[in-house]
Amino acid sequence: MRLVAPGVVLTAVVTALLVWGFGSPGLVPGLVFGGLATVIQFVAGVALRRAVGKPFEQLLKAWGVGMGLRVLGMFLFLGAVLADRALFPPLPTALAYVGVLIPLMFSDIRTIR
Repeated sequence: MRLVAPGVVLTAVVTALLVWGFGSPGLVPGLVFGGLATVIQFVAGVALRRAVGKPFEQLLKAWGVGMGLRVLGMFLFLGAVLADRALFPPLPTALAYVGVLIPLMFSDIRTIR
Protein backbone atom coordinates (compact mmCIF):
# COMPACT_ATOMS: atom_id res chain seq x y z
CA MET A 1 0.00 0.00 0.00
CA ARG A 2 3.00 2.30 0.37
CA LEU A 3 3.19 2.72 -3.39
CA VAL A 4 -0.50 3.11 -4.09
CA ALA A 5 -1.00 6.46 -2.34
CA PRO A 6 2.02 8.15 -3.96
CA GLY A 7 0.97 6.63 -7.28
CA VAL A 8 -2.52 8.07 -7.00
CA VAL A 9 -1.11 11.48 -6.06
CA LEU A 10 1.40 11.37 -8.93
CA THR A 11 -1.37 10.33 -11.32
CA ALA A 12 -3.50 13.27 -10.22
CA VAL A 13 -0.59 15.73 -10.51
CA VAL A 14 0.56 14.44 -13.90
CA THR A 15 -3.02 14.41 -15.21
CA ALA A 16 -3.56 17.98 -14.02
CA LEU A 17 -0.34 19.06 -15.74
CA LEU A 18 -1.34 17.27 -18.94
CA VAL A 19 -4.77 18.91 -18.95
CA TRP A 20 -3.12 22.26 -18.31
CA GLY A 21 -0.60 21.74 -21.11
CA PHE A 22 -2.64 19.82 -23.71
CA GLY A 23 -6.22 20.61 -22.76
CA SER A 24 -8.88 17.92 -22.58
CA PRO A 25 -6.93 15.44 -24.76
CA GLY A 26 -4.55 14.99 -21.82
CA LEU A 27 -7.23 13.81 -19.39
CA VAL A 28 -7.83 10.21 -20.49
CA PRO A 29 -4.17 9.34 -21.11
CA GLY A 30 -3.23 10.85 -17.77
CA LEU A 31 -5.76 8.84 -15.84
CA VAL A 32 -5.39 5.57 -17.74
CA PHE A 33 -1.62 5.41 -18.09
CA GLY A 34 -0.92 7.03 -14.74
CA GLY A 35 -3.12 4.38 -13.16
CA LEU A 36 -1.46 1.67 -15.23
CA ALA A 37 1.98 2.83 -14.12
CA THR A 38 0.84 2.77 -10.49
CA VAL A 39 -0.49 -0.78 -10.78
CA ILE A 40 2.62 -2.00 -12.60
CA GLN A 41 4.94 -0.47 -10.03
CA PHE A 42 2.86 -1.84 -7.16
CA VAL A 43 3.04 -5.40 -8.54
CA ALA A 44 6.76 -5.02 -9.31
CA GLY A 45 7.38 -3.71 -5.78
CA VAL A 46 5.53 -6.63 -4.20
CA ALA A 47 7.60 -9.09 -6.25
CA LEU A 48 10.80 -7.33 -5.27
CA ARG A 49 9.93 -7.14 -1.57
CA ARG A 50 9.27 -10.87 -1.48
CA ALA A 51 12.74 -11.56 -2.88
CA VAL A 52 14.73 -9.27 -0.57
CA GLY A 53 16.88 -11.32 1.79
CA LYS A 54 16.71 -14.43 -0.39
CA PRO A 55 19.45 -15.72 -2.68
CA PHE A 56 20.66 -13.35 -5.36
CA GLU A 57 19.12 -15.44 -8.14
CA GLN A 58 15.64 -14.92 -6.68
CA LEU A 59 16.26 -11.20 -6.26
CA LEU A 60 17.41 -10.98 -9.88
CA LYS A 61 14.36 -12.92 -11.05
CA ALA A 62 12.01 -10.60 -9.15
CA TRP A 63 13.78 -7.57 -10.60
CA GLY A 64 13.39 -9.10 -14.07
CA VAL A 65 9.67 -9.62 -13.50
CA GLY A 66 9.33 -5.94 -12.62
CA MET A 67 11.26 -4.87 -15.70
CA GLY A 68 9.12 -7.18 -17.84
CA LEU A 69 5.96 -5.57 -16.48
CA ARG A 70 7.32 -2.12 -17.26
CA VAL A 71 8.13 -3.18 -20.83
CA LEU A 72 4.61 -4.61 -21.09
CA GLY A 73 3.38 -1.14 -20.16
CA MET A 74 5.36 0.29 -23.08
CA PHE A 75 3.68 -2.17 -25.45
CA LEU A 76 0.28 -1.25 -24.00
CA PHE A 77 1.19 2.39 -24.67
CA LEU A 78 2.03 1.51 -28.28
CA GLY A 79 -1.17 -0.46 -28.68
CA ALA A 80 -3.33 2.31 -27.25
CA VAL A 81 -1.76 4.96 -29.47
CA LEU A 82 -2.10 2.79 -32.58
CA ALA A 83 -5.67 1.76 -31.71
CA ASP A 84 -7.08 5.24 -31.08
CA ARG A 85 -4.72 8.12 -31.64
CA ALA A 86 -7.46 10.67 -30.94
CA LEU A 87 -8.15 9.26 -27.48
CA PHE A 88 -4.50 8.48 -26.70
CA PRO A 89 -2.30 11.12 -28.35
CA PRO A 90 1.33 9.94 -28.26
CA LEU A 91 2.99 12.70 -26.24
CA PRO A 92 0.46 13.04 -23.41
CA THR A 93 0.14 9.26 -23.18
CA ALA A 94 3.90 8.76 -22.96
CA LEU A 95 4.30 11.59 -20.46
CA ALA A 96 1.56 10.12 -18.28
CA TYR A 97 3.18 6.68 -18.19
CA VAL A 98 6.75 7.85 -17.70
CA GLY A 99 5.80 10.75 -15.42
CA VAL A 100 4.24 8.39 -12.90
CA LEU A 101 6.43 5.31 -13.36
CA ILE A 102 9.89 6.87 -13.09
CA PRO A 103 9.36 8.59 -9.71
CA LEU A 104 7.77 5.43 -8.31
CA MET A 105 10.74 3.36 -9.46
CA PHE A 106 12.92 5.13 -6.90
CA SER A 107 11.09 3.12 -4.25
CA ASP A 108 12.83 0.02 -5.63
CA ILE A 109 16.13 1.45 -4.48
CA ARG A 110 14.81 1.87 -0.94
CA THR A 111 13.41 -1.66 -1.01
CA ILE A 112 16.73 -3.25 -1.95
CA ARG A 113 18.71 -1.40 0.73
